[in-house]
Amino acid sequence: MDRRTLLALLPAVALAPALLSLAPHTEEAFAQGSDANAILNDPEAPISGNPKGDLTIVAFLDYNCPFCKKAEPELTRLVKADGRIRVVHKDWPILGDASVYGAQIALAAKYQGRYDEVHRALMGIPGRKIPKERMLEVVSASGVDMARLEEDRRAHQAEIGALLQRNLDQADALGLQGTPVFLIGPLKVAAALDYDGFKQAVAQARAKGRS
Repeated sequence: MDRRTLLALLPAVALAPALLSLAPHTEEAFAQGSDANAILNDPEAPISGNPKGDLTIVAFLDYNCPFCKKAEPELTRLVKADGRIRVVHKDWPILGDASVYGAQIALAAKYQGRYDEVHRALMGIPGRKIPKERMLEVVSASGVDMARLEEDRRAHQAEIGALLQRNLDQADALGLQGTPVFLIGPLKVAAALDYDGFKQAVAQARAKGRS
């Protein structure tokens, strides 16, 4: 999959003092011309957390991105502790063919209700440039039905490809330049946040949403 030339970043927003440390990475989430509803509510995009939460985090990630892997357990911890966050997963494989394959098998796992398990397994592999064989080894250990996974990957190739293309188009429209990127309510954060960073960003997003 060829990566398109991406748009320039949006102007930064003014931040509350608690978020000054995030200022270099934080901007308005949705660019003019981007379809917020399509990004937030794609019926094919995997959802985790609280589907009826009061705040949505959209996570653009690549399974070969070490910064994504650093942020993943921190975000998972916050989502569990908070209880009111809805997470939309945007598989955005921009780091080569192995990344595309990882996204394909994660999305194929959705058809047996195991996206979360495969997502966590792939995010748990340390390093970058993970070969396909290592991905399959780790996914198999997660308890997924591997025969069905491959069947679904092939049978739903068109749907999976279309979803990945939509994710790419949305990333282009938003001006994203690399992974990870988190749309946290009305804010866009292009950084691998730790638990406290996510917690501060969520608080700022909720406060901004009420203003």
